[in-house]
Amino acid sequence: MKTILYARVSTLDQTIGHQEAQARAAGFAIDDVVADEGLSGLRVPLAERPQGRRLFDMLRSGDTLVVRWVDRLGRNYADVTDAIREFMRRGVIVRTVINGLSFDGATTDPMQQAVRDALIAFMAATAQAQAEATKEAQRAGIERAKANAQESKYRGRKPGFSRPQFEAVRDMLNQGTGVGSVAAATGLSRQTVYRIRDNAAGAEAALAEWGM
Repeated sequence: MKTILYARVSTLDQTIGHQEAQARAAGFAIDDVVADEGLSGLRVPLAERPQGRRLFDMLRSGDTLVVRWVDRLGRNYADVTDAIREFMRRGVIVRTVINGLSFDGATTDPMQQAVRDALIAFMAATAQAQAEATKEAQRAGIERAKANAQESKYRGRKPGFSRPQFEAVRDMLNQGTGVGSVAAATGLSRQTVYRIRDNAAGAEAALAEWGM
């Protein structure tokens, strides 16, 4: 039985090494790391990614699949839920680094199955909603930047946070982490974290306007 970490990075701001380090710090004894780089989790299904296909071939009954969170498997609701259910049918245990959740097909109790499946569905839906909101904010930021350039308008004050910090704040807040803890972990002020929390789309647009 093996423990396999699947990592996916879609931007230069993310790293496979960071995801592996997080998993090991959480106590997972990783035997293999399978990773896809530069691929969208919204547009490219897991089974169509080069290493995603390999993952389906590698996993056997009794193995454990570790992911930072379900959004690493993908950001498409149907794809993520189908993939997790397929892994569970094969006898694979799916575990997340964030929140320490565990999904398997061992239970035969219908109520436990219903709760498990509802949680998987909620997490997959959240991943897709976050991706779509980010894309919309990026489009809005790009359009605003174009309009500002055409009209020679001042772009406004440069954001006091980087894109990695923005993504870290958003992810931690989505997982229920308190503002104070988020600020300490990212090196940002509480006021900045509040601004990102209260207007994530505006923060995303500001980063896009400044090419960040």
